[in-house]
Amino acid sequence: MLSAVVDSMKERTGHDLDEWVALVGASGVDPLDQKAVRAWLRDTHGVLQNTQWAIAFEVARRAGWVEPDVEGYVEQQYAGPKQPLRPIFDQVRAMLEDLGDDVTLEGRSTYVPFVRRRQFAAVAAATQTRVDLGLRFADAPASSLLTPSKGPGQSTHKIALATTHDVTDAVADLARAAYEQNG
Repeated sequence: MLSAVVDSMKERTGHDLDEWVALVGASGVDPLDQKAVRAWLRDTHGVLQNTQWAIAFEVARRAGWVEPDVEGYVEQQYAGPKQPLRPIFDQVRAMLEDLGDDVTLEGRSTYVPFVRRRQFAAVAAATQTRVDLGLRFADAPASSLLTPSKGPGQSTHKIALATTHDVTDAVADLARAAYEQNG
């Protein structure tokens, strides 16, 4: 997707990626603050979201930022005051990875997507006391554990987990249903 955005950028915005990088550099916006770069692109130039992300990513990369790998993103998400939530994440991760050999993880700054053919689950340290397990359903099973949601990631429903004891067989059954519906 990123290459498609970059390939059509000049046509859609009037500037290619190198020109946008130079414009951001001349703007005074901190190139390592991708959120500030995206806001400047949106507010000053009306740049649309996917293009904002592509430009901000490249500006930061050229300024020396190195994108973390999946484990680096996990470490960042469960650092500081959210560090006590790491055992919950680790237990959910093991449960999701045990669903099949085709499960892969992807790195994001605020959540970890679990993907099969498409994303079926996402795990986020939602607060300092709760991890959200987001599940993507085409047809959600009836369960009092599920709350309709628009995140994390592509989730249609989520389950709030406050302790490792909340990762029950019922949660695993719901995760398996999401896994099966997205393969």
